[in-house]
Amino acid sequence: MTASAPSRALGRPPATSHAAIEETAFALFEANGFDATTMDDIATAVGVGRRTLFRYYPSKNDILWGQFDDGLRSFRDYFAQVPIQTPIATAIRDAIMEFNSLDPAATDQHRRRMRFLLQTPALLAHSELRYAAWRRVVAEFVAARLDCTPDDLLPSLAGRVALAIALSAYEHWLQDATTSLPILIAQASDGLGELLDPIR
Repeated sequence: MTASAPSRALGRPPATSHAAIEETAFALFEANGFDATTMDDIATAVGVGRRTLFRYYPSKNDILWGQFDDGLRSFRDYFAQVPIQTPIATAIRDAIMEFNSLDPAATDQHRRRMRFLLQTPALLAHSELRYAAWRRVVAEFVAARLDCTPDDLLPSLAGRVALAIALSAYEHWLQDATTSLPILIAQASDGLGELLDPIR
């Protein structure tokens, strides 16, 4: 059973939406540059007040991350449902693919998002905070499997390797629009496993 959506008659209707803000902000970033675009510029272009915009996003940096926190909760939930017999490396690979699965209709917008996130120097420090939260989810899963803490060496390493796999796949995906992001993630993950296989 799912909770029903609240009636629009209750409370004030939304002045805008996350999608509308993102679309407008991305267009301004592309036209004027990320650094030169202000929250006031975005609010004016969207047609809302500055305070309204800040209720949706605390900063222009956060606009580029969209609904990342919701995705992070789903990421953690995915790991929680992985069967105990699934190898750790397989579980991480599949979780990364699931986290980065895209609705075809959202692919172009996500490509724009990731170009900004990976190619805008001013975003690097803010992005590291998000990356740390993402790595932590992987580390918590590995720590539970190994009966240790997320800050121990192997769980921490697993989080960093998982992020490297995802970012490497994204870099290639942004360079070639004909490639498949899930396939690139799988290739990066499985290829790294082969490189590290002591038998080879």
